[in-house]
Amino acid sequence: MNRLARVVYKLYTWHPHPPFFYGWLVLGIAATGAFIAAGVAQTVLGGVQDLIAGDMGWDRKTIALAATLGTWVSGLTMPFIGKLVDRFGPRWMMTFAALFVGIGIVGLSGSQNALQFFFLYIAVRAIAGPNLQNLIPRTVAVNFFQRRRNLAIGITSLNRIFGESANIQIITAISNAYSWRVAYRSLGLIAIPLSLPIWLLMRHKPEDVGQSQDGTSAEDTTAHSLSAKNLNGHWSVREILSLPSFWFILAGEFIAVSVTSMVIFQLVPYLVDGGASQVAAAGALTLGNLLGGVSVPIWGWLTDKFTTKKIAALTMVCALAPSVLFTVTDSGTFGISLVVIWTMVTGVIFVLGSMMLGSLFNRTSFGTATGLTGPSRTAAMGLGPTAGAYFVGWTGSYDSIFLAAAIGYLFVILLYSSVRNEIPQ
Repeated sequence: MNRLARVVYKLYTWHPHPPFFYGWLVLGIAATGAFIAAGVAQTVLGGVQDLIAGDMGWDRKTIALAATLGTWVSGLTMPFIGKLVDRFGPRWMMTFAALFVGIGIVGLSGSQNALQFFFLYIAVRAIAGPNLQNLIPRTVAVNFFQRRRNLAIGITSLNRIFGESANIQIITAISNAYSWRVAYRSLGLIAIPLSLPIWLLMRHKPEDVGQSQDGTSAEDTTAHSLSAKNLNGHWSVREILSLPSFWFILAGEFIAVSVTSMVIFQLVPYLVDGGASQVAAAGALTLGNLLGGVSVPIWGWLTDKFTTKKIAALTMVCALAPSVLFTVTDSGTFGISLVVIWTMVTGVIFVLGSMMLGSLFNRTSFGTATGLTGPSRTAAMGLGPTAGAYFVGWTGSYDSIFLAAAIGYLFVILLYSSVRNEIPQ
């Protein structure tokens, strides 16, 4: 027993010693978690919704409702997950989440009715999103990086987008050859063994592997921080909530995420209703996501070089233009091109709020601050699919959601422009 305990302890404390900063390895491992979680991501469900709805005999509103409820429940868990990861770190939390999601996706593939599908999807989505796709990976990025913080956060978003793009294509291909059930069962069985490298390699902070933020000395890290207190102080929930800029970020993120998720969930149906095939429509969404994913780290690098607020306003302008173009062009002729452009330029929107929070809160409090915005952000993500489905149903046209997105982006520009680089007192 003692020998077994020693082996387990060595495995637990072991970590590789790469010839580069360990933070880059951690971001790579986070990509594994993002791939596992992507099978139940809202974007993926929107891209393959017709495959599931057709087999189950549902309409699109039923799938949209599942996406909404799953996203909302995941948001309710975020304040707790944020505090837990700040206190205990990501290693065990991400490992447990990967195992849970893998087993849950296998179960989801066997759903025989709406109740089973809703229960399993909501449970898996609630664990997958915050633990493997957004809150914890972004917290890890902030813990390991200071000067290149937004670049690192952008890479976590790139991980998410690549995972979602890969899952859409995998599910579509296997579903066309067999069924959506075989596709999800295969993804679940792949996910379970992928939890092992997460457990072996994920760490809480660079000090756990004998390094400092950005791979520099502690003195250099302190010199590049906003202040010694901003680097090392822990901010309470009350202090975070007292900051006006926190509320500007929260409100701006809510509007941006809600209108973006509303549109993105309807893009494949928009193309299919315009005459495109399911494969072509899913391909357009995938291509746009991939291009958007590649651009997110570039946006992150720009925010590190300039200011997050200015770059955020610029991205909103870039998202507004194609949203308007959707309403004045023919979907059969220009639909695929516009979908690729729109998804490419909006890829950064889901991570902008985290980038802005990272400029206000240090690594000991970032998880808590991000967790506090979690219910709002996921409420927006969940609201989008159902609101979009009903708007299209009521109006008989997709123009309503594109106009709503354009108006929403205008409001977000005003809110993000009001953010100040303050430190809570």
